[in-house]
Amino acid sequence: MERGNQTGNFILLGFTDDPDLQFLLLGLLLAMYLVTVLGNLLIILAVISDSHLHTPMYFFLSNLSLADIGFTSTTIPKALRNIQTQSKVISFAGCISQIYFFALLACQDNLLLTVMAYDRFVAICHPLHYVVIMSPQLCKLMALGSWFTSVLGALPGALTILRLSFCTNIEIPHYFCDLPEILKHTCSDTLINNIVVYSVAIVLGVFPLTGILFSYSQIFSSILRISSDRGKYKAFSTCGSHLLVVSLFYGTSLGVYLSSVATLSSRISMMASVTYTMVTPMLNPFIYSLRNRDIKVALGRVLSKMVPLSESVEAHLS
Repeated sequence: MERGNQTGNFILLGFTDDPDLQFLLLGLLLAMYLVTVLGNLLIILAVISDSHLHTPMYFFLSNLSLADIGFTSTTIPKALRNIQTQSKVISFAGCISQIYFFALLACQDNLLLTVMAYDRFVAICHPLHYVVIMSPQLCKLMALGSWFTSVLGALPGALTILRLSFCTNIEIPHYFCDLPEILKHTCSDTLINNIVVYSVAIVLGVFPLTGILFSYSQIFSSILRISSDRGKYKAFSTCGSHLLVVSLFYGTSLGVYLSSVATLSSRISMMASVTYTMVTPMLNPFIYSLRNRDIKVALGRVLSKMVPLSESVEAHLS
């Protein structure tokens, strides 16, 4: 291969080269993307429009929905465009941007899930002090802190790629610029990059996960001390949706890592990535809405307002 610099292009091989599957794949990805954006957008609108949902739990949920919209938007639109135009090229600058925003929003998902676990910990383990501890000022500070930390935390991994040299027109067996795949195809030594990536992963991945596990260990301990079965069910139901989302997010992301390490197959790793980059953000609104009566009521109000609005627009146009 010819040795190149950072001005070259990458070739995203995507899912398949079979022309018979391209149209089906395009429709499937587009449907998943629209459902994800619409579902999370409805959650945000429901929380904003309903005063009953102006609580810490739903405040963080709306931030999670916003992060999920951005998370899927970093990968799926480019994949859709590549399929539609039959072009698999992405520039070096575009690839770096995709890596940065993907890491930023993945980190934001991680930190928000941690903050939400702390919120449930306070609600169940310290219910009498919940209003005082989870004040609006603290909630806003934690949300801003998670976004600020994500913005800074995603920088080292992306910036250290600028020091690398690549062979021209590298073929990446993925549908987006996945950092581990990019590092496999560099012509430079990646020791510094690997140190940076693993250090950031420990600080912004392992530590938050440890916080989540600690919070839930305290939550389960408190629930077990409740004497009545009804009280136990009520306490567990307040964190059931969040626990399911946490399990889905970490289970799929860890599954991607373990599958790639065990099989050393980029193709299997790519297919597993679909679960946490597309499926998980798409399912989150359903998990929270189906298990939460307040969200159902708020969504019903939002949809009821949207239907007359659409009818009035159609009447005006006609």
